Amino acid sequence: MVSQIKSSLASILMALAFTFSINAQNTDAKSAELLDALVAVNGGYKTLAAKKDVQFHYVYDNFEKGKDVSLERHIFHGEHSWASYEQHDLNVMPGKEGIAMQSYVDNKPALTLDGKAITDKKAIAGTVFLRKVNFYWFTMMYKLKNPGTNYKYLGTEKVGDITFDKVSLVYDADITKKEKNDEYILYFNPITHLVDQFYFSLPDWGIEKPILKMTLAYEEIDGILLTTVRKGYMPNDKGDYIPMGVFTFSQIKFNNGFKKSDFMLH
Repeated sequence: MVSQIKSSLASILMALAFTFSINAQNTDAKSAELLDALVAVNGGYKTLAAKKDVQFHYVYDNFEKGKDVSLERHIFHGEHSWASYEQHDLNVMPGKEGIAMQSYVDNKPALTLDGKAITDKKAIAGTVFLRKVNFYWFTMMYKLKNPGTNYKYLGTEKVGDITFDKVSLVYDADITKKEKNDEYILYFNPITHLVDQFYFSLPDWGIEKPILKMTLAYEEIDGILLTTVRKGYMPNDKGDYIPMGVFTFSQIKFNNGFKKSDFMLH
């Protein structure tokens, strides 16, 4: 089971992105208060989108399985996306040499390897997957108040020296059209009002309870609070948490003047 979970990390990330983007919100008063406090700190999605676009260096490190290393470019309005992969061991043309480039403009994917167009259906589906999920990982904490999510306050829990407020996040199967839906437990820091970590389930892989863990580290860049380092963990047979990946954003620059035509691959 552990090896299966680890090999499915990309599916986990996509499940996360899908879950947090559902439309229609329901919450209790305490959870709403915590979400409002988060928005008061980070400014909400409008603050981020006012930066127009972003470029950053992204390292997706799956340890012994290898890395994907990319230069990422995203335009907030329209959610257009582009990337150039200098290393792609895992999720983009694994086993192939050369520079892999992806784009996703007006919901149309494109992929090249050393400038040659790739039309393989599985590779194109992977392009759609990564362009959406990589954009979402960057914007995730700015979208928690989107309509569609359902929150319930779970009380407090002390982790280290901090007593966190815990909030359950689930969503309606009538909206997702999925028989099984993932569950999350968000840990809100009472001092910073940020989400420092969360637990999540993955029922498609037989994990029915939110036992997988992600921790988040933030940086303020150009007035924007961003989760620049995320670390994933999974429980082993003894219940101890072991690392399953580290995902890092660096060299972040906003307002680059990108146009969606810049992202087209010719």
